[in-house]
Amino acid sequence: MNNIIPDTMYVPRFLGEGRIGPIEKLVPEPGPGQLLIQVKANALCGSERGQFFNGTEVTPGHEAAGVVAAAGPGTTTPVGAAGVVFLMDFCGECRSCLRGRTNQCLAKRGDMGFNRDGGYGAYELVNETIFFPVGEDISPAEATMLLDIMGTGGHAIERALKMELAIGSLLVVGAGPIGLGVLAMARLLLGEGLPVFVTDVVPYRLNLARDLGGQPLDVREQSPQDGLRAHGQERVDVAIDTSGNALARQAALPAIDRDGSLVCVGHGGELTLNVSRDVIAPERAVLGSEYFRYDELPANLERLRVHRAYLNQIITHRFGVDEIQGAFETFWKGETGKVVIEQ
Repeated sequence: MNNIIPDTMYVPRFLGEGRIGPIEKLVPEPGPGQLLIQVKANALCGSERGQFFNGTEVTPGHEAAGVVAAAGPGTTTPVGAAGVVFLMDFCGECRSCLRGRTNQCLAKRGDMGFNRDGGYGAYELVNETIFFPVGEDISPAEATMLLDIMGTGGHAIERALKMELAIGSLLVVGAGPIGLGVLAMARLLLGEGLPVFVTDVVPYRLNLARDLGGQPLDVREQSPQDGLRAHGQERVDVAIDTSGNALARQAALPAIDRDGSLVCVGHGGELTLNVSRDVIAPERAVLGSEYFRYDELPANLERLRVHRAYLNQIITHRFGVDEIQGAFETFWKGETGKVVIEQ
């Protein structure tokens, strides 16, 4: 690692209207309790659509992996340590944090890449509490999968298990990167024999879901329930919506069995319920699942070490930071899995 830290750096500036250009920024110095991370990889996310098309003063990027370039007073993480950055800069002291629910912090100091400069820059300033060391055996690109892919995907499965102690079948709505993460984590956490059905309208992503062990349902011309029936399945125990699309989420509801659950992961859209017919009579549950807890990272790191070949299939495209414009244009076409920017 190069220990010479420059005074300034060029970072991608999201200008709006789908344009990205370089801008020079000062490299920040870590204060008490802070780390300066030299970013090595950052994965693209659909939640950055608004920043790409509307523009932002903040440097985006909330799936960052890198190494500690400098450490401020009062920190214990050594310079050179490799790790990932947790999205939510949780306070560690509120009611939620004291219960371990760091994804529900009541006094967040910021969200990295959204209102604090994130991981598309060469350096990122973070509080030490949201840096998670991974060791040198995990590459930066692989390490990014601990975040939105394994973290968000695994947390959604965990939320479903609060209502369904024995999940016998699962429907994933949307075969984007988060949906593929839910599929992968379902197989790791619930067993490879679990039938996992995955809906989408993009053949590329449906084929990727098949490669990961899912049963793809092309919903361009059929409902999820009709797709299930074609596979000999009438309904599923749990549906997990990763699409954030109101129509797709709504269409999944009739495919959930009595005493089943709908877990909503994808932000956006609405869900219309006839409470008596859709919830009370069939005793269905509707749950939210927001990101994941910081304390879920250690177990997922061990899973990544064991199943890295399987999980690496989710990363389909890699670009340099100087190719970030093309990376986003490729990503929005929909024919990718996870796209990673490497520095």
